[in-house]
Amino acid sequence: MKRNELKRERANQKIQSVYEVAQKAHMGAIATYNHLSAADMYEFRVAARKVGVYIKIMRNTLAHRALEGTPFACMQPVLKGPILLAFSMNEPGSVARLLRDFSKEYDKLVIKHLSFEGQLLEAKDLSNMANLPTRDEAITLLVTVLQAPLRQLLGTLTEPTNRLVRTLTSIKDR
Repeated sequence: MKRNELKRERANQKIQSVYEVAQKAHMGAIATYNHLSAADMYEFRVAARKVGVYIKIMRNTLAHRALEGTPFACMQPVLKGPILLAFSMNEPGSVARLLRDFSKEYDKLVIKHLSFEGQLLEAKDLSNMANLPTRDEAITLLVTVLQAPLRQLLGTLTEPTNRLVRTLTSIKDR
């Protein structure tokens, strides 16, 4: 009796931790990892930690319960076979970039599905999601777009003065 209670308690803790992560995550992914060595999996986990991706391997029944009531509930119907759940905690595209880069090197890691903003995406959408700009890139792009009209206005306002200076310089040189 004690042993079953302990197992149930551990399972509930796993479910709760994944549920809490899924509530805060930007993007999720399901992948299979069959025959990936322990050393390769360790390397994958280290790379995931560096980019702010939460990795969890768990039974499908527990994963199903953990995703219930989260933005990633759309992933529940495709939880089949041994799976790995990955959640992007910092930037939406980081999980897609990590899986894309790692699956190039290790063909035993196969991406099955992605989930973004409550929508289930196929593995073929991985490259589109991996190409999402990082937070810094998005801010840089936004600042550049906001600066363009100001630069044009500044150029328009200073052009008459610049013409006058060029004309006076030309007259002086003659």
